[in-house]
Amino acid sequence: MRMAKITLSNLAHAYHPNPASEDDYALKQTSHVWEDGKAYALLGPSGCGKTTLLNIISGLITPSQGRVFFDDDDVTSIPTAQRNIAQVFQFPVVYDTMTVRENLAFALRNRGMDKAGISRRVDIIAVMLGLEETLDCKARALSADAKQKISLGRGLVREDVNAILFDEPLTVIDPAMKLELRIQLKSLHNELGHTMIYVTHDQTEALSFADEVVVMDKGRVLQTGTPEALFEAPAHTFVGHFIGSPGMNVLDVTVDGSRAYLDGNLIKLGHHYGTPAGKVQIGIRPEHISLNATNGLPAQILRVEDVGRHKIVRAQAMGQTLNLIASNQTTINTGMASLGFERGKISVFVDGWRFSPSHGQEGAM
Repeated sequence: MRMAKITLSNLAHAYHPNPASEDDYALKQTSHVWEDGKAYALLGPSGCGKTTLLNIISGLITPSQGRVFFDDDDVTSIPTAQRNIAQVFQFPVVYDTMTVRENLAFALRNRGMDKAGISRRVDIIAVMLGLEETLDCKARALSADAKQKISLGRGLVREDVNAILFDEPLTVIDPAMKLELRIQLKSLHNELGHTMIYVTHDQTEALSFADEVVVMDKGRVLQTGTPEALFEAPAHTFVGHFIGSPGMNVLDVTVDGSRAYLDGNLIKLGHHYGTPAGKVQIGIRPEHISLNATNGLPAQILRVEDVGRHKIVRAQAMGQTLNLIASNQTTINTGMASLGFERGKISVFVDGWRFSPSHGQEGAM
């Protein structure tokens, strides 16, 4: 089976012919290596540059600067058809006058595969996507959901590709089917080992599918890491906000050594950070805040939302809003409360970026 390591070297792209500043770039300069055989997700809000980056990898866009390598081959100027990749788009790409079987077999026939091999491969993909009962139906007679499954199948049917690229492939899929298809795609990746890159704005899709997630905002790659790393140690406040439901609480503070101060209220930190200058903030996940702590942060409980598995508590402290998660057995009333922060789970950020503690110094316990 053929796969390729994909290397992005000093890549950037502007749709303006003469970009004058960094703001003119839809994709700001980035370098990255996509290891062969791994599953990646490009995650971020609409317009953040995810599709631009994917289309540079596929060859639909030639970057303004930088190079793209498949293994050691420079493919920056090579057309899409010669890159040996499969791409699945947001909306179905199928031949309506062909049957489902003919759609799935199309790329294999074009590559001269024998009939037995085509039949075997089509049957495997049809079963994986739940299309086996419609194999001999014309595509035009099927629902949008089914057509997108055909489109997915057309991308997955080849075994000789360098990579498979997915651009928001589940957008038109019925919500009830999305979980099933995500599981099937992950299973397919585990079975076949293709390099897969998956664009989405949905963190659940990204975190459940990918070995590593690339978080983007405003054209910039902010962090690449495992789902666990993004959750536990976000490199930027945006990553903290974007990952998690609710996302990380970020509060404006001053920091002096192992202590943070929110309008004079002390929050003890797990490490020593010196006296950072700039816009200083701390981040704490809702899961790591407790109610009714001794000598905790005074806060006003605004409302409580019971979501079944737990309760989401919306609060305000010194004019700043924050969320915490409590057991659904906990009785919580609106009004004043004292919030405790788990010291070892507090992150410090300066000007938006994660700030490392001073070398060798632990916070006072």
